[in-house]
Amino acid sequence: MILSARGVVRSYGPTPAVRGVTLDVAEGEILAVTGPSGCGKSTLLHCLAGIIRPDAGEVTYRDQRVDLMSEAARSRLRRTEFGVLFQFGQLVAELTAAENVALPLLLAGTGRRAARTAALAWLDRAGVADVADQRPGQMSGGQQQRVAMARALVTEPRIVFADEPTGALDTLAGEQVLGQLVRVAHEHRTAVVLVTHEARVAGHADRELVLRDGALDDSGLGIAVPTGRHGR
Repeated sequence: MILSARGVVRSYGPTPAVRGVTLDVAEGEILAVTGPSGCGKSTLLHCLAGIIRPDAGEVTYRDQRVDLMSEAARSRLRRTEFGVLFQFGQLVAELTAAENVALPLLLAGTGRRAARTAALAWLDRAGVADVADQRPGQMSGGQQQRVAMARALVTEPRIVFADEPTGALDTLAGEQVLGQLVRVAHEHRTAVVLVTHEARVAGHADRELVLRDGALDDSGLGIAVPTGRHGR
């Protein structure tokens, strides 16, 4: 397993958001975490990605305890081994698409020319090479999310954490973004942890876990999803 969680707990004040979640993610697997809004899905994903620390429990990535790392070490992990894709993309408004995608590489010390070359290649893979020199305000929502996907993948991470990545998109744009994410993930053997409350989005996954009131319900052992359609 590339990522494991054991007994993860996270509360906000007296309110429990995640209650003792245990799960594993295999290398190259696309895992959907589903459940109604407010059930703790995003909080769980943030714990797994090292964005926040759990109050209790363990998160392990390749024998490294993510929950014990310093904030700087967790940030470094997200710039190199992890990629994060949020619902609204969270692109930097003042930067062009190419500059947004190059940013993680520049922060990791890659030279400007090499970073731009890699950014342009990933924008092309995401199907948005034509907006390379446009700023987010000049793009459609679907284009912005594909640029955000390219940014999440440009470092060739081992895991991508996608938090409701199609929640702000119409059905067609959402299917395009998901289809490209799944295709690229399979090509590069990248694991994906996909948080969603939509059944059609979860249908792109290899396996589904259901979260209710912060805990995995009886289906938490994993629902098998047919994978032939995804080329496995």
